[in-house]
Amino acid sequence: MLLRRHLIAVALLSAAVGAHAQAVLKVATDATFPPMEFFENNQRTGFDTELVEAIGKQMGRKIEWVDIDFKGLIPALVSKRVDMAVSAIYITDERKKVVDFTVPYYAGGLVAMVKADNSSIKSPADLAGKKVSVQVGTKSVGYLKEAHPKAQLVEVEKNQEMFNLVDVGRSDAAVTGKPAAYQYVRTRPGLKVLPEQLTTEEYGMATRKDSPELTKAVNDALAQLKTNGGYDAIVKKWFPAQ
Repeated sequence: MLLRRHLIAVALLSAAVGAHAQAVLKVATDATFPPMEFFENNQRTGFDTELVEAIGKQMGRKIEWVDIDFKGLIPALVSKRVDMAVSAIYITDERKKVVDFTVPYYAGGLVAMVKADNSSIKSPADLAGKKVSVQVGTKSVGYLKEAHPKAQLVEVEKNQEMFNLVDVGRSDAAVTGKPAAYQYVRTRPGLKVLPEQLTTEEYGMATRKDSPELTKAVNDALAQLKTNGGYDAIVKKWFPAQ
């Protein structure tokens, strides 16, 4: 009898532990990409950050953030270190070979940023022969190699480094996502974004191919947020001009 009670207690404890673990959703991000994800006054914030937290609340799941360099996000997901990766990740055919994506949650695209007084780069065609800083592992690298092979790529680990190189004149331009570029030029005078957008892309939340139930749950939560106004409120907060 005592043994039976002990086994029941162990089973209940195991179930409780399992339920607690299930309640946590581990999400990888590279929080160096304002306004999408970044730290301000030692607090994690940004459009992606708030949206994922809202999705987690809708799902009844606590979000546990895992900070990883951008190039390591998908490897961390594939190796099951995390459940999901959200960090202004463009949905591409190449990435879809190894991970799944939720429905697109925001439209973006690549743009080029240069110094405001730069008269030699007026359009993407002028990137030929110029030093262009890009972040390792991003769509910018492959895009420039294919569309602008004569551009001299300067690959850096962090988003901030990419912009800094333009600031100090070590790069003629930086190619990155539209939200981050416009956010940066708003806070740093003397820089501008070229009016002609290089690409039109869509952001998605990456999930593992062996967790279709999570992908569906996140899609359902996002749909609910769009219905109840939660999504629009977050968009208006971070992109008030849109």
